[in-house]
Amino acid sequence: MPDPILSSILAGCVFGLSAGAAPGPLLTLVLTETLTQGLRGGVRVALSPLLTDPPIILLSTLLLAELARFSWALGLLSAAGGLVVLHMARQTWNAPPALTPGMEGRCLSLRKGVITNLLNPHPYLFWIGVGAPLLVRGYQEHGPAAPMLFLGAFYACIVLAKVSLALLAARSRMFLRGRAYGLLLKALALLLAAFGLLLLRDAWNLLRPPA
Repeated sequence: MPDPILSSILAGCVFGLSAGAAPGPLLTLVLTETLTQGLRGGVRVALSPLLTDPPIILLSTLLLAELARFSWALGLLSAAGGLVVLHMARQTWNAPPALTPGMEGRCLSLRKGVITNLLNPHPYLFWIGVGAPLLVRGYQEHGPAAPMLFLGAFYACIVLAKVSLALLAARSRMFLRGRAYGLLLKALALLLAAFGLLLLRDAWNLLRPPA
C-alpha cells in the first residue's frame, strides 16, 4: 500500500507539472509576456492560477462533499475524472510546440492572465472531475495533511514549470521548439495516462455490484 503522504505529493507534482508545461492559453501568455516585457512579466502571469483557482477549488469541493455519501456519485465522478485525465494525456502527447511564430508583438499583463485563466474551461473540468475528488477522498481517508500536500505540490509545480519555461524562453527560444521539450511532454503524458487509468479503476470499484 503506497504511503498516502508520498502519493499525495506525487499526484500533485504530476498534475502540476503537466498543467504547467503543456501548451495552452496561459502558457502562451507566460511566454509572450516574457518575450515582450521581460522575465518579470512572464513570472507575474505564471502566478495567476494562485488568484483564479481558489474559488473554483472551494466550489468544487463543497459540491463534492454533498455527494460524498453516495458511492455511485463518487464512482461516476471518478469515471469522468479518469476520462478527463486520459484526454489530457492525449492532448499533451500530441501537443504542438508551445511557442508559435508571430505572437511576440502582443503585450499582455497579469490582469489578462487572470481573465484568460478564469475563462479557460480546463481548470473547471480538472477541479470538478479530478482535483476535488482527490482532495475529498484524501481528507476522508488520511485527514487534512493529504489534501494540503496535494495542493502545495500542485501549485509549486505548476508555477515552477511555467517560470522555468519562461526563463528558457528568455534565454533560448530553441528549447521550446526542440527535442527536449517534446520528450518532456511525452513523459508527462504517460504519467497522466497512468493516473487516468487509476481513476477508472477506482470508478469500477465504486460502481461494481457487491459480490
